[in-house]
Amino acid sequence: MPHDGHDHDHGHDHDHAPPPDDPSFSSDQAIAARALRLLLEEAGILAPGEVARQIDRMDGIQPSMGAAVVARAWADPAFHDRLIATPVAACSELGVDLQGTHLHVVENTASVHNVIVCTLCSCYPKMLLGIPPDWYKSYEYRSRAVIEPRAVLAEFGVAVPEEIEVRVHDSTADLRYLVLPARPAGTEGWSEEKLAAIVTRDAMIGTAIPSA
Repeated sequence: MPHDGHDHDHGHDHDHAPPPDDPSFSSDQAIAARALRLLLEEAGILAPGEVARQIDRMDGIQPSMGAAVVARAWADPAFHDRLIATPVAACSELGVDLQGTHLHVVENTASVHNVIVCTLCSCYPKMLLGIPPDWYKSYEYRSRAVIEPRAVLAEFGVAVPEEIEVRVHDSTADLRYLVLPARPAGTEGWSEEKLAAIVTRDAMIGTAIPSA
């Protein structure tokens, strides 16, 4: 199965540690995390309340940000080309700050369907799509999406014909992916707002197909 030539032993240096107040932390971990935060604040490295503000900011990011990017790519051929060639710069045109994230945009076509997974944890383009869904983080999805992607897609209601190649892209801490879905027929003349309304989070992961 095509797998984007990606090596799975990719040494994730993840940003997925739970916040200090997460109940999955042991009491020792929570105490150490809070102590470290206070030391960084006292040293002037972190502003007071910065951790909480960043958590709130991430919680406020919705898939609609990614949907707006997709809609612009559908409506504007020049933006489409910039998004494929220089995705971080193109996203910044719509006010999306990817903060140094290396983003690669993969486009669904009449001959290729792309799917995103993170085989070791849940690396994900959070700045575009918000918090990843639970199923994306599940061991079942992370393992099966690589081995039997067509079966997994079928369970999401996406039947990919045999003549269409399925490519699975493995996200890492250093490289995130965004699927650019194919624009549905019958949407000619639609505004960007109307186009964005049919772009779902799952379509930008590759486990759904937008429909008019």
